[in-house]
Amino acid sequence: MARISTYPFDTTVTDNDAWIGTESQNRLTKQFTASAVANYLNINAKVNIGGQMSFKWSDTQNGGIGTVSKTGGGGSGTGFNTLNQLRFSVKELNGQRVVEFLQYLVGTDILIGQGDEISQFGHYKLDTYAVDPNTSSYYIATITYIGGNGTVAQQGTQYTVIDFNISGADVNLKQNFTASSQWVINNTTGKPEPSVTLIDTNDEEIYGAVEYTTATTITVDFNTNIAGSSILN
Repeated sequence: MARISTYPFDTTVTDNDAWIGTESQNRLTKQFTASAVANYLNINAKVNIGGQMSFKWSDTQNGGIGTVSKTGGGGSGTGFNTLNQLRFSVKELNGQRVVEFLQYLVGTDILIGQGDEISQFGHYKLDTYAVDPNTSSYYIATITYIGGNGTVAQQGTQYTVIDFNISGADVNLKQNFTASSQWVINNTTGKPEPSVTLIDTNDEEIYGAVEYTTATTITVDFNTNIAGSSILN
């Protein structure tokens, strides 16, 4: 084998680029691709980011170290909007203790997102976070759904949990509506009563009777059918 110093440098790394290394289980020399290394770092949360916690979903209640599970078990394939109580291991995937940080977030918003699919997520208020009375290795989180998209993936899927309190920000959440005398707006801003701006299809501001019907729903009534958009801030 030639000296390492004689090989040219490659500054553009692609998924199928490979390195020579030793497998720990049998000490055999093997190739490891860039994509395989990246996947290992991701699914095992080996790259730490402040304020971000990583867990694997388990369909078994209290499913092991580094897991998040639904009280009563199951959950895979159900909508994020159905979740109201979760069990978190006291340690995340990379072994860090998360109890104190999540306790600090009680009363604020959190985002639970699928690690490899950004469009699959649930936005919740963390209502309470307390030790499981049956085991100190898990804590029970009661949560209130605010908004999101998609369903819980299969067991073993990685999820990140982050502080997601956006109540002080202008979010400019826009939703479009076809001609109707009533618009039902999904309020996923995290604010109980965000400001509502209404515009028609010509981008002219219009006015209607706005009612904050629930924490996540706003209705607007007009005296005629009208199409346009709502903007929440």
